[in-house]
Amino acid sequence: MAKLTKRNKAIAELVSRTEQYGLKEAVELLKKGPSTKFDQTVEISLKLNLEQSSNPIRGTVSLPHGTGKTARVAVFCKGDFQKQAEEAGADHVGAEDLMKKVSEGWFDFDVAVTTPDMMKDLARLGKVLGPRGLMPNPKTGTVTTEIADAVKQLKAGKIEYRMDKQSGVRGAVGKLSFPAEHLTQNIESFVKAVLASNPKLQKIQNVKSVAISSSMGPGIKINRMHFRQA
Repeated sequence: MAKLTKRNKAIAELVSRTEQYGLKEAVELLKKGPSTKFDQTVEISLKLNLEQSSNPIRGTVSLPHGTGKTARVAVFCKGDFQKQAEEAGADHVGAEDLMKKVSEGWFDFDVAVTTPDMMKDLARLGKVLGPRGLMPNPKTGTVTTEIADAVKQLKAGKIEYRMDKQSGVRGAVGKLSFPAEHLTQNIESFVKAVLASNPKLQKIQNVKSVAISSSMGPGIKINRMHFRQA
């Protein structure tokens, strides 16, 4: 049997692998984990009793307290939209020039936004943007004529979520340094958005499990009944 490291031993003494905790207690336990020299990211993971093929789940949620990281936004647009994007705080703005950089292997951004008229041209980059989760999509509000609003929302903490092939939905919901109340509110907002994305998720039985974790800390299971719709 492999010997437990000092960190893993501390985590094992702190959190039960089988017990399900209340949300507030789970957040408090997460914050008690072994400290690190960097501010750890807090993530949430939902396991659903649904199949991706017949129940594609995808959407966005604006976290009330952001993620603790400012998204780098690239906007593919032309004309007056470029000025709107720049004034809204986009990190990179362009059309053919920006597309050329991406085609050559440049991906120094976290999310891409574009206007409807650019989608036909941007589709040529689908093979490189798609696998990285960077392809704009109307369902997530990243294909729009409201460029300024889209950029501001993304900068303020709007994030995308989607179900993977293993029926899991994951997302970053803050930093470990956040006040416990802020983490709790972000987690509740994330889960509420996911549950509202599909009528079948109104039945909490279709949520197999909910857990939170930090970059170097324990994974903590949350009692799914906490999120049951009234």
